[in-house]
Amino acid sequence: MKLKSRPEDFRVEELTSVAPSRGAFALYRLTKQSIGTVEVISQIVEQWNIPRWRISYGGLKDRHAITVQYLTIQDGPQTSLQQTLFELEFLGHVDRAFTASDISGNRFELVLRDMTADEVDAAVAAAGEVRRSGFANYYDDQRFGSLCDSGEWVAKAWCLGDWERALWLALADPHPFDRAAEKRQKEILREHWGRWGECKQALDKSHRRSVITFLADKEAVSKPIDFRGAFGCLSIDLRGLYLSAWQSAVWNRMLDRLLRSSVDASRLRDLELRAGIVALPASLTKDEAAALQNVELPFPSAKPRTDDEAALALLDAVLQDEGLERRQLRIKHPKDSFFSKGVRPALINVESLWASIDDDELHRDRRKLILNFDLPRGSYATMLVKRLTLAEQIV
Repeated sequence: MKLKSRPEDFRVEELTSVAPSRGAFALYRLTKQSIGTVEVISQIVEQWNIPRWRISYGGLKDRHAITVQYLTIQDGPQTSLQQTLFELEFLGHVDRAFTASDISGNRFELVLRDMTADEVDAAVAAAGEVRRSGFANYYDDQRFGSLCDSGEWVAKAWCLGDWERALWLALADPHPFDRAAEKRQKEILREHWGRWGECKQALDKSHRRSVITFLADKEAVSKPIDFRGAFGCLSIDLRGLYLSAWQSAVWNRMLDRLLRSSVDASRLRDLELRAGIVALPASLTKDEAAALQNVELPFPSAKPRTDDEAALALLDAVLQDEGLERRQLRIKHPKDSFFSKGVRPALINVESLWASIDDDELHRDRRKLILNFDLPRGSYATMLVKRLTLAEQIV
């Protein structure tokens, strides 16, 4: 099975009730292809020469897809912006910034290609099971793109106050998908780490070099090297990615523990994600589905927003494996970063799931499966695909 053979094989659009009226915030519709949301925001900042803090959006959308989402800019230009990989369309004004709470869900149209007739039949049967029982609401690999070769989480070192390690992981840790230029810049950092003036001179002009300049300036006047201050120089978007990645990985492990204790092992399959192996139910009994559909697990933090003792016990057990306690899941610096608060359902219902079958024009004598469905905000279409093609995905 192949997903995202072409960008148009993966389409997603945010669903929201926000509409133009009046106010100090310019509202825009962002349509993009083959570029990430964070990269688009950086280009908007550069093109329009506006401070990053004035821009607000609800969520990150997949790079390898055609996506539609919304954002606001405080006192933003009343015009549109057309670039090679994205279009920003001015819609009008609203009275507050657009945030994740303004997204009711996402609408998807996916095309799964290069499938045999048996694979298509199995996926269609699985779609029926999903409509009846739902599917496990794990975060998928897109959430963990910042996890590099070391396997260490930037946010964990951050919470522990190991500022130098957190900075090294953020700037110098190799990543399997680093392009040649990025790979070389990280090599320079590792070669010159601790010799900040040399490191600054060797690096290309970039956000990374700006952070190292902070350290080089301290070195130049023989002041103590301030890794804490340097880490705070990282962009708020990057720091947000590091926090959400680790928080989501811990949440996944909570759900994994819950499923392994709630579903008969014979009906569980191990699914390998970038952040670790998790249990995925091949099927659920009516009672299992009913029980799990009522479970909401809190986002891991020092003060989770739940009174559910069983859920808190799950969190504590996962943290114990990490050698941590709940009280350590807090951000003391910089003050503009924090763990998300709230809860996330363990199981997702997808009553809107609809599937159709056709010949695959890209692969001779093979079939394609077209899926249409809506998901709540924060749930992953790729996890639904993995559930429907479970036999291909198991470890």
